[in-house]
Amino acid sequence: MINTKKKKSKLSKRYFWFVFPVAVLFCEFVLKIKIFGLSFDESFLLTLLFSLSAGIFMTAVFTLFKTKVANVISIVSLSLLFVIYGSHLVYNEIFKKFYTLFSLQGAGEAIKGFTGSMWKGIGVSIPYILLLLVPLAAYILFRKRLLKPRKTKPKMTLTLLGSSLGLFLVAVIIANFATSGTPSVKDLYFHSFTIEPSMRNFGVLTSVRLDFQHMILPYSESLDESDIVDIPDLPVVPPIVENVPDDEPVVEEPVTEEIFVPVDNVMSIDFESLINNETDSELSAMNKYFSSLTPTKTNEYTGIFEGKNLVFMTCEALCKYAVRPDTTPTLYKMMTEGFYFTNFYNPSWPVSTSDGEYVACTGLIPKSGVWSFYRSGENKNLMPFCMGNALNSLGYRTLAYHNNDYTYYNRDISHPNMGYIYKGEGNGLNVTPRWPQSDLEMIQLSFGEYMYNEPFHAYYMTVSGHMEYTWIDNSMSSKHKEEVIDLPYSMPVQAYLACNMELDQACEFLLQKLNELSIAEDTVIVLSPDHIPYGLTYEEYSELAGKEVSPDLGPEYFESVCIIYCQGMEPIVVDKITCSMDIIPTLCNLFGIEYDSRLLMGYDMLSTASSLVIFDNYSWLSDAGYYNAKTRKFTPNEGIEVDNSYVSTMNKVVSNKFKYSAKILERDYYGYLQKQLLIWPNLIK
Repeated sequence: MINTKKKKSKLSKRYFWFVFPVAVLFCEFVLKIKIFGLSFDESFLLTLLFSLSAGIFMTAVFTLFKTKVANVISIVSLSLLFVIYGSHLVYNEIFKKFYTLFSLQGAGEAIKGFTGSMWKGIGVSIPYILLLLVPLAAYILFRKRLLKPRKTKPKMTLTLLGSSLGLFLVAVIIANFATSGTPSVKDLYFHSFTIEPSMRNFGVLTSVRLDFQHMILPYSESLDESDIVDIPDLPVVPPIVENVPDDEPVVEEPVTEEIFVPVDNVMSIDFESLINNETDSELSAMNKYFSSLTPTKTNEYTGIFEGKNLVFMTCEALCKYAVRPDTTPTLYKMMTEGFYFTNFYNPSWPVSTSDGEYVACTGLIPKSGVWSFYRSGENKNLMPFCMGNALNSLGYRTLAYHNNDYTYYNRDISHPNMGYIYKGEGNGLNVTPRWPQSDLEMIQLSFGEYMYNEPFHAYYMTVSGHMEYTWIDNSMSSKHKEEVIDLPYSMPVQAYLACNMELDQACEFLLQKLNELSIAEDTVIVLSPDHIPYGLTYEEYSELAGKEVSPDLGPEYFESVCIIYCQGMEPIVVDKITCSMDIIPTLCNLFGIEYDSRLLMGYDMLSTASSLVIFDNYSWLSDAGYYNAKTRKFTPNEGIEVDNSYVSTMNKVVSNKFKYSAKILERDYYGYLQKQLLIWPNLIK
């Protein structure tokens, strides 16, 4: 009996060593299975190694303390693990994204607008939240067995530290040699931190560590000039030509109309001189990259809106299925009677609304881990292609409005930098306090500030379409409840359609005022969403779409709507694959604004340029097919055959667009060009 007790006592001392490795692994795989599913691949191995390393390291540190202190620290640490994993779980349930540490600076503002969504997210996630509580609960229940009074020998602490370091080094070595895919695991770990792929490949704790590391010492991706490539041409299928008998000569009709000769949409940028004289290796690489790209060309639509007024709206959570002849007749009229984009996509980005605005207003890809729009304003970056600056320099009156708190996402810093006189709730736009606020009221309060001063450009960030989609938590949904209550949908879908009716009425009022002033045919109206309606579950969104859609099923989940409309124009159907990143180059071309198409990440939607839609996890959609970066699988479009070289080249194209778009933000590249070449003289920094 004595020997048995000794063995039991000896064993109980070591129970504690397993607490944190098991706790971290358990939490990691609860979240991994919930969000990504379980697959025994490279990401599984790396998550396993990094998690074990972190858990063993925590154990080693806690062995340095006496029993009572170790007990308190253990409870606090396990509680912190629960908060970290639980908050990411709930955030992902609400926004279909993971948050970064940088985003926490706006958490206080966000809670005010998302209280209902937060509780709903918690409610839906209850089973997984309870699972995440298991390590903490188990420790509290069994801590007396786990923490026998003892004094750990320094040798054991060093052994634990050595084991943690060994596992960590093995994981780092594996990551260093994992160079396939886009982004590759190597780039993701050492250079280009992106939250969603990082969570999938390394797990939560390692991603939080990398996020903190890059927040303190901002990462700067290395630019490899050997990877500079342009979009490859698709294989051309020779046209079928019917044989013509020799005795039947072909008669060519004489051409009497003037032939349109397209020219490159470029500016007078002497890249060769910049490359030869630049001593900064990073700027030199950027000069080489942009000079190597194929520009888009002018087309039959170039300058057709030159001199016209512009009203540009980024519409909160609008989607193609909300634009209907019954509930939103004005939006439907503008969509089908203007430029009708039938294959338009609106990818989501890490900072949802703010990044969505950034893409639509700049034609650039946001940098992961920061608020790109805020950073551009904070650093006073030159933004020559934003419509505010571009049209302001041509003598337009340019104003911007938002019917929520004017400081939300630091728009009071980003939007004036785009060239706007900016007003929101709290600095001049006195909308009725409610949630969400009325888009109709915003237009009613603001139209008089610009419509009587042509040419004008007004930009709006709307809010009426904001979640939560219920009759109680959404004032716009409840306002229009009776108009949708008989539609054959569940309550959240009905509420979503209802709140978007307020945007429709805002546009109806806008057109009414433009017609009263006889300037409707001289005013272009542009609308696009900031992101998909993530306030609807995948099941609810599928119900609205009339088909099953989700990110795991393909890019169709991100199909959306873009409206470019001018009263009196002939409807033009555009079947080309397009996306929100293409809006700015398209508007520059339509308004005859001088721009360099090589300096933007999107393409003129009316040009002959190849199509490319880029998603935040490095997936992409082209004329050839869809590449899923998560599965590393390419699915070609029907009738298209490409070899592996096409996919690998496109992966480099997409990777470069992420890198060089981030560099434009980091290095204020447009400002650099202005100083070097004295271009954009009307935009003084």
